Amino acid sequence: MENNIIRLEKLSQYNALKGIETQHPLITVYDNSKTKALPNHYRFHFGFYAIFLKEVRCGELKYGRNSYDYDEGTLVFIAPGQILEVNHDESYQPTGWALLFHPDLVKGTALGKLMSQYSFFSYESHEALHLSLKEQQIIKDLFSKLEYEISQAIDKHSKRIITNNIELLLNYCVRFYDRQFITRENINTDVLSKFEHFLHDYFYAETTTELGLPSVGYFANCLNLSPKYFGDLIKKETGKTAQEHIHLKLVDVAKERIFDTEKSVSQIAFELGFKYPQHFNRMFKKSTGYTPNEYRMLSN
Repeated sequence: MENNIIRLEKLSQYNALKGIETQHPLITVYDNSKTKALPNHYRFHFGFYAIFLKEVRCGELKYGRNSYDYDEGTLVFIAPGQILEVNHDESYQPTGWALLFHPDLVKGTALGKLMSQYSFFSYESHEALHLSLKEQQIIKDLFSKLEYEISQAIDKHSKRIITNNIELLLNYCVRFYDRQFITRENINTDVLSKFEHFLHDYFYAETTTELGLPSVGYFANCLNLSPKYFGDLIKKETGKTAQEHIHLKLVDVAKERIFDTEKSVSQIAFELGFKYPQHFNRMFKKSTGYTPNEYRMLSN
């Protein structure tokens, strides 16, 4: 399979595979039912952004670590540098809509400065956005507006109108993801509970001596979530970032262990995963207002 990687740096390369005319070198919008299927059993390395709206169940796509059989009304996001693996039945007929745009399209624009904020481009496939019928219609309308604009002769207004519509589409996706986080409250509560469990075990199973200080990526991996999705979910559920939760747990465990006078502050720092005791001392004072030794003296 490694030899079956197709690198797509230009939209024209992708358009050629799909049998689509290239109307604009930096953006493509199309109704998937009017195109060819991508070559089967290949992996595609994208050099541009892509948003796919799936309208019916279709073939399996492997994206990152997971496979996903897409249900009706699912939005999938791909960022430059990501790889999409395609496996589908021979009878598969593409459906839905797609928007692809090159990073050069948004360079120097208001949208270009905002792209890093749209964290869903780094989500895994099983974290895709599932739309209601009304939400699907909003997305389709925006696809249609972009398709119309691309079909017109390029003038001095084109870039601003196109990027403004892409920004509007992405902002709707932010809203719809917020709705999805709320409507999947039971699943989110389960993730939060498991996170707290893994966080507790990390410090009390002496994982710190092997792996050092815990990271957001470590817990996301434990929960089979992408770091971005995991971070966004925790923030939406609790109002605090995952990193803030880790830090608060670290400080609580540190406070508890500092009162063990049989161990030096340096020993405690190493047990907590710090490479250098002075880093632990600095973190502890910033969080509590006391140095570890000063805090230890409070119990006397």
